[in-house]
Amino acid sequence: MRKITAGLFISLDGVVEAPDQWHFPYFNDEMGAAVGATFGTADTMLFGRTTYDSFAGAWPEREAAGGEDAGFAKQLGDVRKIVASRQKLAFSWRNSEQLEGDLVETVTALKNEEGGDIALSGSVSVVRQLLAAGLLDELHLLVHPIAVRKGMRLFEESDSSIPLRLISSQTFQTGVLSLVYGPEGVAGAGTYGEAKGHLSQGE
Repeated sequence: MRKITAGLFISLDGVVEAPDQWHFPYFNDEMGAAVGATFGTADTMLFGRTTYDSFAGAWPEREAAGGEDAGFAKQLGDVRKIVASRQKLAFSWRNSEQLEGDLVETVTALKNEEGGDIALSGSVSVVRQLLAAGLLDELHLLVHPIAVRKGMRLFEESDSSIPLRLISSQTFQTGVLSLVYGPEGVAGAGTYGEAKGHLSQGE
């Protein structure tokens, strides 16, 4: 079974929208390595339309320019790219295709195929649906030390919770936290009474 990994830039107050407006002052080699690790052994990428348009509008040109990030741009161009959108799309970036049918059903089938990992970058609406469906294996959050105070947040209000398990954490020199989470079935086996007792010891 293939692993599905999602990577997101996120602010302290949970904003994931328009990271191009607040993310770049915190970018360094540590973050570059973390972003690269999100793609790792992936041979397929999933996108929402907005994120795909952003990638397709930048990375093919960077690959053609042959600059320092041309290698990474070629990697993105070579992988299979599947875009979820309600609108019919036309593609100029190689190896791009539109997701057909229901997102959860299609991704479940992809997950059960032979192949490398499946990666997402941004594409919040897709990440939300995969989290809710229990299809996401790793959620990589790069938490920036800034409160953006406006914009879409990763988690919208809902009557159901999504418990997660911390797999790894790292602090960058810029103050950015690199946090990797995986799915968690049930949070802790302790009782409320036990927890209340522990809290009272610190009062």
